[in-house]
Amino acid sequence: MSDEQPFEGFGLARPAPEPAPASRPAPRRRRAAVVLAVLLVAALVLAGYLWYSADHWHADSDAWQAQARTHAAKVVDLQAKLDASAQELASARDQLATATTRITQLANEKAQLGDTNAASQQYLDYQKRVSTAAGTVADALTRCTSGQQQLIQALRTPDQYDAADVQRFADQVATLCKQATDANTQLQQELQQ
Repeated sequence: MSDEQPFEGFGLARPAPEPAPASRPAPRRRRAAVVLAVLLVAALVLAGYLWYSADHWHADSDAWQAQARTHAAKVVDLQAKLDASAQELASARDQLATATTRITQLANEKAQLGDTNAASQQYLDYQKRVSTAAGTVADALTRCTSGQQQLIQALRTPDQYDAADVQRFADQVATLCKQATDANTQLQQELQQ
């Protein structure tokens, strides 16, 4: 039989019936399928992005951890060097304090030696002045004594000498003896110092 049956009562042919709804998807179902497909693609893209980001973050994390370990090792090394430098500085300060104390002691010893040397030098200068003055006194006394002996000899034999020459010689002897007295006075002053 044909799909077309005469329309009862009018003799017209009836149009073919539309297929049953179960065999043809409805437009809502198509839209839902498209939306689901788009959501599935978006979910896959998002999952891929998240996987890429996580992998990238993991690689960055490893790099940061390696850098942190490197910096931590450097900090430990620098801390050890700092501790060693601090110990060397403390040792140097101790040595400086010891050296300063010793330098002060040596300066005091030198000053004392300088004072002793100055005193010794003063004493030597004094001895030299006294010796020089004593030598001058001895020389002046020797000339005075010698002159007096010659004058006495001349006065014992006045006829051998001219009276003016004897007087002139007596004046010279008096000058020599005054010089001896002055030298003796100077020596006594040096001895009192």
